[in-house]
Amino acid sequence: MKPDVEHMSDGRPAYELPKPSWIKARIPSGPNYQELKGLMRGLGLHTVCEEAHCPNIGDCWERRTATFMILGRVCTRSCGFCAVETGRPPEYDLLEPGRVAMAVSRLGLRHVVVTSVARDELPDGGAEIFARTIRAIHRRVPGCSVEVLIPDFRGQEDAIRKVVEAGPEIINHNVETVPRLHRRVRPQAKYERSLRVLELAGELGGEVLTKSGLMVGLGESRQELRDVMRDLRSVGVEILTVGQYLRPSREHLPVEKYYTPQEFEELKQEALELGFKHVESGPLVRSSYHADQQVSSLLQKAV
Repeated sequence: MKPDVEHMSDGRPAYELPKPSWIKARIPSGPNYQELKGLMRGLGLHTVCEEAHCPNIGDCWERRTATFMILGRVCTRSCGFCAVETGRPPEYDLLEPGRVAMAVSRLGLRHVVVTSVARDELPDGGAEIFARTIRAIHRRVPGCSVEVLIPDFRGQEDAIRKVVEAGPEIINHNVETVPRLHRRVRPQAKYERSLRVLELAGELGGEVLTKSGLMVGLGESRQELRDVMRDLRSVGVEILTVGQYLRPSREHLPVEKYYTPQEFEELKQEALELGFKHVESGPLVRSSYHADQQVSSLLQKAV
């Protein structure tokens, strides 16, 4: 069940803010978009681009990039911002990792992002399928870097270790919002647990790069955002994304503020001053948006 979305974070009745002129997304179309759509359907794969109603799908798919979503399309959690279906997931597919690797090969990708729904009913939260997918991609497409955007696996160190030992180049886990808003935005998650997941990924992963992301516009203050950025740096996170929350439907949390491009630039500079190696901050920035471009120089330095 989704959290109460009829009121703002301070209890005021929710209302629709008009979208500003700088919130513009490309309409999905073009030959590459159609080819990718056919490839995903033909291989029985899912993407977060489609399931989460990402505004960047037209741009990314036309550039022949996509974020694969493994472990099905039904999530066991009910976050107030997310359009992915909530419910009881079906059995997972042990052959899925091989099909993801096949799609990566057909697309000719040099960097790929793999995420998943939350699978809290599984003992390891789906970590084994993540590990198999990472290894399958590396086997089939040598030289392709793999970025995984993982759930919190309920904080299980063994599950995080399983993913780390598969050898991804980047491990991403989004804190999404500030601690004060966590129960409203991510009711089944815990802020401190997410920080610990990122810390463990860095400790266990050796040279692996760690990454996290924030949405803005949910009622947070600038000081709260600064505090979260400091917390992320304190656990070793090196890459940060900051993007505008956009309401998928009236059943989801309302947008309480649209940040201006200038405010996003200010947040970027504040983050860089805190020591992040790379920061992407903008209205349509998402965790995996232009991820190949974002981290190419960092991966070269890490080799």
